[in-house]
Amino acid sequence: MSFQIPNKVQIIGQDIQPDQLKYHDKVVQVSKEFTFDSAHHLHCYEGKCKNLHGHTYKLQIMSGKVDERGLTIDFTDMKRITKERIVDRLDHRYLNEVLPLMNTTAENMVVWIYEQLQQALQEEGWLPRIQIDELRLWETPTSYAGVTRQMMEA
Repeated sequence: MSFQIPNKVQIIGQDIQPDQLKYHDKVVQVSKEFTFDSAHHLHCYEGKCKNLHGHTYKLQIMSGKVDERGLTIDFTDMKRITKERIVDRLDHRYLNEVLPLMNTTAENMVVWIYEQLQQALQEEGWLPRIQIDELRLWETPTSYAGVTRQMMEA
C-alpha cells in the first residue's frame, strides 16, 4: 500500500457546497462508551452482592438525526454531557450514598442514568433531534442492564 498526498484539500463553497454536506436524512446510532469504578452493596439479596464490593461499569449511549452538516451530535458534546451528569457523580464513589434512595442494582441505575441524560438533553435544547434510543450499563464484561426509549416511554 502506498501513501498518496492529496492534490487539493476541499474548500467549502468552492469544491463542496453547504447543501451537499448532508448526505441523508436517516436516524443514525452514535455511540460512545464510558467507564467508571464504583462500590455498592445490595439490600434484600442473599448472595455475594449483599457485601460491599466494586465494579468497573461501562455505559454506552444514544442516537439521532443528522443536521445540515451531516452530524448527529459531536462526540465531544456526548462526552461532556455524560461526564458531567453521570461519570463525575459516580466514579470512585459509594453508590448507596450518592444515588437517590434505591437498591443500587444495574436495573435501577440504568433507568436513573437514562433520566439524567434525558434531562440534560432537554435542558441543552438537543431534543427532539437527539434521542437516547438505547442505553446499556455493563456491571461486568458479560452482564448488562439496558433500556430503550420505547421501554422508558411505556
